Amino acid sequence: MKVVIADDEPLARERLRALLAEHEGVTVVAEASNGAEALHACAQTLPDMVLLDIAMPGVDGLEAARHLAQFQPRPAVVFCTAYDAHALSAFEAAAIDYLMKPVRAERLATALERVRTFIAGRASALPVSPAQARRVLCARLRGNLRLVPVEDIHYLQAEEKYVVAHHARGQDLIEESLRALEEEFGERFIRIHRNCLIARDRLQEVRRTSAGQVQAVLRDVAQPLEVSRRCVANLKIELVRL
Repeated sequence: MKVVIADDEPLARERLRALLAEHEGVTVVAEASNGAEALHACAQTLPDMVLLDIAMPGVDGLEAARHLAQFQPRPAVVFCTAYDAHALSAFEAAAIDYLMKPVRAERLATALERVRTFIAGRASALPVSPAQARRVLCARLRGNLRLVPVEDIHYLQAEEKYVVAHHARGQDLIEESLRALEEEFGERFIRIHRNCLIARDRLQEVRRTSAGQVQAVLRDVAQPLEVSRRCVANLKIELVRL
């Protein structure tokens, strides 16, 4: 079993590493001090299990878990935290177990058994609950991950099996469906075409060309985007609200 340990406290990582060393067939393949590092480590090593602290700087454990739920194969997430107030949020993020610090050897052993059961039935595991929207999206780039802040995205456009996120620094491929992104970020993005969502706060104008085509003009986006007939009415209503 391959394991990634993510905790901003070096002593906590050391303790977990020592406890895991007592279990045959368990290998720590990477360590991380925050959620962003954990996501990068998981993209590179594809672990079976992630021991994840919750209160970490930047991308915290709960948000990291929501991203990990999109990974294929999906790793088992076990939270390790000093606070029990996050228990409900942890299980909403599809955690396999929730360990209180200092982690006891017998509780870790129980968590490992649960992870083995999860791995055996991983193909039928339920997806993460979208109760809380993420603040960043994960883009894969030659085996690594790039974190794209949702607030920086101008529009999302489906291209074959990928979605291209067009943002302030360029564009990146997101391995998620446009429909799933619309459901999770419906308050931020509005559909203008079957293959395109735009950020509401970027919409400047809805116009009709001489050829009769309706286009959406976005702030800081040079090229107007095509609007399908079925989306025109909703988009005009949105423009009035802005």
